[in-house]
Amino acid sequence: MHLARFPRHFLAHLPTPLERLDRLSAELGGPEIWIKRDDCTGLSTGGNKTRKLEFLMAEAEAQGADMVMTQGATQSNHARQTAAFAAKLGMGCHLLLEDRTGSDNASYNTNGNVLLDHLHGATTEKRPGGGDMNAEMEAVADRFRAEGRRVYTIPGGGSNPTGALGYVNCAFEMLGQFNDRGLRVDHIVHATGSAGTQAGLITGLKAMNAGIPLLGIGVRAPRARQEENVYTLACATAEKLGCPGVVARADVVANTDYVGEGYGIPTQGGLEAIAMFAELEAILLDPVYSAKGAAGLIDLIRKGHFRKGERVVFLHTGGAAALFGYDSAFDFAGRRTR
Repeated sequence: MHLARFPRHFLAHLPTPLERLDRLSAELGGPEIWIKRDDCTGLSTGGNKTRKLEFLMAEAEAQGADMVMTQGATQSNHARQTAAFAAKLGMGCHLLLEDRTGSDNASYNTNGNVLLDHLHGATTEKRPGGGDMNAEMEAVADRFRAEGRRVYTIPGGGSNPTGALGYVNCAFEMLGQFNDRGLRVDHIVHATGSAGTQAGLITGLKAMNAGIPLLGIGVRAPRARQEENVYTLACATAEKLGCPGVVARADVVANTDYVGEGYGIPTQGGLEAIAMFAELEAILLDPVYSAKGAAGLIDLIRKGHFRKGERVVFLHTGGAAALFGYDSAFDFAGRRTR
């Protein structure tokens, strides 16, 4: 599969590290846990969207764009990485930020990813939750086009067939790391939301006949809708790559038991996962995506779904910058001070 046929900007720090989590594995007493560090992609604190943006931003330039637009939640990691990529290329960037949580917390609305959006020079507009954000984005893009700007719009999460190429490439990268280290991997687990990461991964894994089950831990949509979104995008990605039909519906598996009250709202399991990864492995998760994915991994290990003797790789999708927008979710009052 020849990804060099597609335009790409090589800005991510790749390959990202693959590390064994000895202390977390011992604490949980189940499988051997490894982590794929896509929080280390390098662009503005890193994260999974940088892989997608390598292809998306190159396509934008190829189409003559001088401005990019995208949309996401207030503390969107994707928006922050898009703003950073645009700054690196000298392109304009405008972001639509959707209020999906109803929070009036000042840190949530101005700190974390929002602070970094503005530091990278992006302009922003807010929208209430529940609207058709892609339609809103196209309407605003038309306003800029009427002013003479050449706008390239990117769907939320960078999740279209072009963006998913970044995670087809990640699947190849991981398999190379597994093979080079002689690691037989039994499962790959990650947080799944806008569908592009899971769609790209399953397309790459199936195209390479990897034989490794992929489990997405949902952070927003109900299971049936999440799996259908991923499958539809995986089929379109495979079509773009010239291998239609490589992904079967049964290959796409999501567990949405760890969403909690809704997208962007921290859960107790997620907060426990943040504490465990930070205190045992010095790795930072974010409350929206990676913590809920890790909460699912931890709970499934405790329930015996992943067993001793197996090897599980957790794909860390990044997002630690969002922690600074969620400081009110943490209670350190009981900690001893000296």
